[in-house]
Amino acid sequence: MRQIVLRAVGDMQVEEASYPSAPLPHEVQARVRRVGICGTDLHAFAGKQPFFNYPRILGHELAVEIVARGDAVTNVAVGDIVAVRPYLECGHCRACQRGLTNCCETLRVLGVHIDGGMREYINLPASHLHHAAGVTVDGLAMVEMLSIGFHAIRRANPTPDDRIVIIGLGPIGLGVALAARARGLNTVAIDPSPGRREFALTHHLVGAAHAPGDNVQATARALCGGHAPDIVLDATGHVGAMESSVLIPGHGGKVVFVGLVQGNISFSDPDLHRREITIMASRNATAVDFDAVIAALPSISVPAWVTHHTTPDHLAGCMPAWRDPATGVIKGMLTFD
Repeated sequence: MRQIVLRAVGDMQVEEASYPSAPLPHEVQARVRRVGICGTDLHAFAGKQPFFNYPRILGHELAVEIVARGDAVTNVAVGDIVAVRPYLECGHCRACQRGLTNCCETLRVLGVHIDGGMREYINLPASHLHHAAGVTVDGLAMVEMLSIGFHAIRRANPTPDDRIVIIGLGPIGLGVALAARARGLNTVAIDPSPGRREFALTHHLVGAAHAPGDNVQATARALCGGHAPDIVLDATGHVGAMESSVLIPGHGGKVVFVGLVQGNISFSDPDLHRREITIMASRNATAVDFDAVIAALPSISVPAWVTHHTTPDHLAGCMPAWRDPATGVIKGMLTFD
């Protein structure tokens, strides 16, 4: 079978490999149908992804078709096409005991800590598969991406009257906006890309969207009717933007870092205390978030979100371009069909 291996920074190879062995009792063997290309993959290709080692088979946004199942598997049947929750938790640590499987102490994420789904066939734990009736294969491959935003909104725990600003309208930021809309919340957004702002507005994901301008605090206040926001969700993965985001909320407000950088974030401690700001990290997602995404999928146009497609032989050439918002990528998709 074919697999795609990121051997080193910028060195992506299509290779031949052996088929996986028969699935264990609680596993399935699956044919990979779609792999969403996300920021994690693009950053790993560019050498800017934390928690990462080379060589690695990337791919954690997966839609797969079941081709065989272990003797103990009852939740899926051969022929089912399902979404994959790629966060493999231990189930025993304190975080797992508290239901925080997304940040398990020894978490292994497919395509990051262990080899992922950029291969024709893969064995997976049946417990991490999600049905979504009536959803296209491309839509199934979007569930993981969107779950990040749904988890972030759940972390923020907003109330109906909160003024909410999303910083960054890449795929993750758009997922945050969708999650807020699914809860009936009103949001506004800041992003330098005219195309991404237009996408968010055209698809009614946010009420307003502006470029950051010279003073992002002033821009955020203007979007919120002259008031400081109550909640800021930063989905940029950019140090400068994240440090600026800490300055944006009003007194008693919150900042949720959805994006991730390979470095340190600095802020003024007196200013943080003066406003009693809550800073949160939001990592991955849980089964609850996957179920919420699947419930919301009928409200979006999957073809509008999946703007670019590629195949194994052409993926390496797409990676540099897909890192650039000017390319117009919302979601790039790899197909093995």
